[in-house]
Amino acid sequence: MGKASDEDERSFFSEVPVRPAPKARPAPAEKPGYLGHRDRLRERFASAGPDALPDYELLELLLFRLIPRADTKPAAKALLARFGTLAEVLGAPVNLLQEVKGIGPAVAFDLKVVAATAQRMAHGEVHGREVLSSWTQLLAYCRSAMAFEAREQFRILFLDKKNALIADEVQQTGTVDHTPVYPREVVKRALELSATAIILVHNHPTRLILITHNHALAH
Repeated sequence: MGKASDEDERSFFSEVPVRPAPKARPAPAEKPGYLGHRDRLRERFASAGPDALPDYELLELLLFRLIPRADTKPAAKALLARFGTLAEVLGAPVNLLQEVKGIGPAVAFDLKVVAATAQRMAHGEVHGREVLSSWTQLLAYCRSAMAFEAREQFRILFLDKKNALIADEVQQTGTVDHTPVYPREVVKRALELSATAIILVHNHPTRLILITHNHALAH
């Protein structure tokens, strides 16, 4: 009887699995400080609207998507310090954008996609309306399209008899300081489009010149 009891006891203990000691749970990693800032900025945009945010914060919101794991405030402020306004940041060429710290090729490319989208939207807002009724809108559109072009352009906005935009075309592209203009080609194109008025736009490195059928405006 004693022998059987010993065997039963050995059998029992041999079948009991050895459980490892529970590992201590690692302390939760602290979230980077910029994540809380991003949440607060999104909440302000959602509750108060875009007018409640200065340009650098709107640019920060945009950069959130383009730079997901970093503080984007320094890059946003650096872009505005370099180029001046939000429109000019989006209008800047890729090579100049990449000269700003924190802006690599991928981010510069994505900013140009955003710029193209904004330009298309601005064009849609102007198209079919009385262009001359809003010089501020017209200047903003032309500035976003041309302000940081590396070469001079001669651009023409063709209008109908109601001053509504028929077409917006780059008629000539020149060098860094010279753009040829051929009045015969301008008139020919205006006749082809049945335009009754035109706005001529010519860019310079530091300014934008607009000449209309009966106005001249430098900005």
